[in-house]
Amino acid sequence: MRDHSRSSPPPAGAAPSAPGARWAALRELAPYLWHYRGRVVLALLVLIVAKLANVGVPIVLKHIVDDLQLRPGDPRAVLVVPVALLLAYGALRVGVSLFTELREVVFSRVTQGAVRRIALQVFDHLFSLSLRYHLQRQTGGMSRDIERGTRAVSSLVSFTLYSILPTLVEMGLVIGILVVRYDWWFAAVALGALVLYISFTIVVTEWRTGLRRTMNEQDSRANQRAVDALLNYETVKIFGNEAWEAQRYDSNLKRWMDAAVLSQNSLSVLNLGQSMIIAAAVTLLVWRATVGVVDGTMSLGDLVLVNAFMIQLYAPLNFLGVIYRELRQALTDLERMFTILHQDREVADAPAAAELRAASGTVRFENVHFAYLPGHEVLKGLNFEIPGGHTVAVVGPSGAGKSTLSRLLFRFYDPQSGRILIDGQDIAGVTQASLRAALGLVPQDTVLFNDSVAYNIAYGRPGASQEQVERVARAAQIHDFIVRQPAGYETQVGERGLKLSGGEKQRVAIARALLKNPPVMIFDEATSQLDSANERAIQAEIREAARDRTTLIIAHRLSTVVDAHQILVLADGRIQERGTHAELLAAGGLYARMWELQQQGQSGDAADAPGQEPTLRVVA
Repeated sequence: MRDHSRSSPPPAGAAPSAPGARWAALRELAPYLWHYRGRVVLALLVLIVAKLANVGVPIVLKHIVDDLQLRPGDPRAVLVVPVALLLAYGALRVGVSLFTELREVVFSRVTQGAVRRIALQVFDHLFSLSLRYHLQRQTGGMSRDIERGTRAVSSLVSFTLYSILPTLVEMGLVIGILVVRYDWWFAAVALGALVLYISFTIVVTEWRTGLRRTMNEQDSRANQRAVDALLNYETVKIFGNEAWEAQRYDSNLKRWMDAAVLSQNSLSVLNLGQSMIIAAAVTLLVWRATVGVVDGTMSLGDLVLVNAFMIQLYAPLNFLGVIYRELRQALTDLERMFTILHQDREVADAPAAAELRAASGTVRFENVHFAYLPGHEVLKGLNFEIPGGHTVAVVGPSGAGKSTLSRLLFRFYDPQSGRILIDGQDIAGVTQASLRAALGLVPQDTVLFNDSVAYNIAYGRPGASQEQVERVARAAQIHDFIVRQPAGYETQVGERGLKLSGGEKQRVAIARALLKNPPVMIFDEATSQLDSANERAIQAEIREAARDRTTLIIAHRLSTVVDAHQILVLADGRIQERGTHAELLAAGGLYARMWELQQQGQSGDAADAPGQEPTLRVVA
């Protein structure tokens, strides 16, 4: 039997795993399997019975040959003794198949159950990790890590129970029989071939590992390049860089191909060496048995028995090389997935975290300092309060830290110092689930799932009825647009909502937030990417969404915030000015200069002409 398989590649850039780390990953897998301990034990018992039956087949065959040899010319020999042995031979053959299949039936739920539990745990854990982790990761590479890791679970279990253990049990039984029934020479050859085979396989496989790692790194890089290019499809088309992206993708593919060819050639060397070891061992044993028959120390049945044993061991022993390579690779893949599972949560619930009790929804920032990177503070001692039911707007130049406020409120990050409170409760001391249940967000860049409009709106409250979905769609002024589509609410929005315009996506985001119905609403640059006409239209929906809620409006366009109860001007990580729109204009400071510049830049729009305030106003 020859190996022409290729194992799953390890993650790009993965360093060689230490043996201790790989076996640690295997120990971590054990509890998932032991969860089904009854099935595991039963499968092992069935495995032993199957191998006893398998070893019994050559023994019965020996007796058949010997009985026929001892009864030459006796017609009863064929009718009596051999018939009984033939029935036993057939029963053992059937027993081998029966117990082998029974073992797989018993253990299949263990394998698939472990895969399911681990995959779900990794999926949940990824959503518990901080935003910083997800901003740094590469989606294509990480998805490959998870895919390989879950596949490794199935591979490890299958290889161990279906290949390694059966092979070891059968080898132990065969070597034991050879020692008991014949001289030590037979057992020594069989055991020596086993040791030599395993040693050769390990040495050559370790050499091949570097070659395979290079191949696998290029495989992951090519995949990442393809995913990145496809996610930025529009950008590629706009700049006409299809050929450039294809060339970069092909350069990774070429390096992968070169490494794959070298890896395949090394595999041929390994296969040839394994075959030579097996062939030499089988030849020696058959020759020694033949000599024994000639000398009269062994019967013809003994020769048949030894030959049958070697034939039975040939396939599993040769397959052991495949198993070792796959097992080693699976352990590496499993270790990589468990590394993701052990990734520390930068933001975690406190041990005694309580549920947030949001009533009025008063939000307060107390001396908040925050930096994404050490030594580069974005917020420098921020202090402000949004009374329940009021609207507070935060404006300022790009990079001032405005959007950081919403990320801190949602606890995507924790401040280095200071506190953020909702209704007097420090959000660091409440559960993240209850905190985020109390917050609604309409972001600057609305990203939708590649599903129907109804699904995306209902995402604000999974399980919401169609009536509830349509009610908030009407409130967000998107219901009429939806029903004009041929598929109505089942209209597919495309990946990331690309089939909808910016204004339509914002209305879906508002409807989704309204369906969630939180006491605190955040609008983070919700109209910054819209033209003036769409901006004025969306402002009406924002006004309705903000009614009777505690509202934080983060904006660059000042026309969005003129009727806020209080406007905070954020610059250089600090609040430079605060007051109402009229008060800030009268003060003649930074806000007044920003207002003047924006008004001058909106020529041709009577609603936003210099010296006039916008017609549509945002109120709490």
